[in-house]
Formats: sequence, C-alpha cells, structure tokens
Amino acid sequence: MSNYTSAEMMTVTAARALENGTTCFVGIGLPSEAANLARLTHAPDVVLIYESGTLQTKPDVLPLSIGDGELCETALTTVSVPEMFRYWLQGGKIDVGFLGTAQIDRYCNLNTTLIGDYTAPKVRLPGGGGAPEIATNAGEIFITLKHSKRTFVDQVDFVTTLGFGRDGKGRDGVPNIGKGPTRVITDLCVMTPDPETKELVVTSLHPGVTREQVQEATGWEIRFADQLETTPEPSGKELEILRELKARTDRHHAGD
Repeated sequence: MSNYTSAEMMTVTAARALENGTTCFVGIGLPSEAANLARLTHAPDVVLIYESGTLQTKPDVLPLSIGDGELCETALTTVSVPEMFRYWLQGGKIDVGFLGTAQIDRYCNLNTTLIGDYTAPKVRLPGGGGAPEIATNAGEIFITLKHSKRTFVDQVDFVTTLGFGRDGKGRDGVPNIGKGPTRVITDLCVMTPDPETKELVVTSLHPGVTREQVQEATGWEIRFADQLETTPEPSGKELEILRELKARTDRHHAGD
C-alpha cells in the first residue's frame, strides 16, 4: 500500500512543475499549496505573487484568501492591485500563472462563474477574480484540480477564463498573449494540450492509476499519448515538508 494519498501525489507533482527562479502568480487553494511546497523544497528562489499585491511572499502557513495577513507580513513588498495587474502582469513579468477551477473542458477553458444556464443557474460560483487576466498575460498557465466528471466536462457552462476557446483556436492571431495552459495536473494524471489541436492529452499516469479510471472521471473521450509515462512518486522529504506545512496551517487557522 502506498504511503501517500492521491491528493499528496497531485500536490507534489504540481510543485515539481515550478522551476527555481520562476516568477509565479499564485491562485488560492491547491495552486497555493503546490507553489509553496515548491518554495520549501527544490525551488527556494521561486518568486510567489498573489493577487492582493504581495511580491515575493514567503508565508509560513497557507493563506485562506488573497487578503490573508500572512501574505503581506512575509512579502518583500506589497504594491497596489492596479500596479500588480498593469505593471507586473500586463507588463509581461510573470512566467507562470498557477490556477484552479470548478470546471474545465478539453480545450482548457475554465469556469468559475456558474453551473447551469446563465439566466437560471443551479449554482453561483465566486467568479473569475484575476484568473482571466492571469491566463491571458502570464507566459504560461499550470492548472491543478481534482479529477471527476463534475469538473472535467465536455463543455464548460461559462468561459470565465480563456484556455484555447470552444474550438481550440481562441488564441490564434491575438498579439501580446501568453502560451495559455501548458499543463493540467490532477490526482490521477498529468495532461498537456496537443500542439496542433490544443485538445488535452494524458501524458503521464500517476502510479497505480489506469486509463479506465481517467476515462471514467472525464466527461469526454480523453486521448492518451502514444508514449504514456508514469509520474514519479513523491519522495519522503517532499511528503514530510508538505504534511508539516498543512499541519502548521491547520494549527494556525484554528487559533492555536
């Protein structure tokens, strides 16, 4: 039996995607967990930036929101939100945007606006926040989320954040725009967009995961790479640091 969970596998794999020295615009939740694990392990010089304007922040615990005081207290500096977006993001100074989502489709379009029909939605979601700007202006986008048919849908109910459009051509011919999503990391596998069609393709299965499991959790006929790899397992050190980070976060937010 493995000594790690599928959630830990996902977080460690997502963390490894960040290279040392990268400037990363971080979303709250799973992206923040992965980005901070990267900072505490192989990428000590990664520059983490949050939407509230905190630059090169080094939180001791995971933030509850972009307004969490931990981010400002541990940042090199804090700038205004307009400066954050106009100078840093739109100025092309962000290498990677790390995002989560409620829904994603085969062309990496993200939905964080609503579930159901726009005029009579079943559920209202928090909205885009800075994600649409991040996905447009960052050099590339990493997405991390748990894999299920509820999340991986044939077509998102609303395109909050552009991946490659409804037909995979949404970025064609648009100047001054980043590469878009280059990697999707879930608790089952790693996917990358096909270079030509931009449709997601499974390139690596996590240890013990089958093609059938991935297909069962996906709302369309998912494609698999010809040379399908197996994702490397988490190391003992990575698991130790991740677990301590989460335990420290739980103690902090519980008020201990």
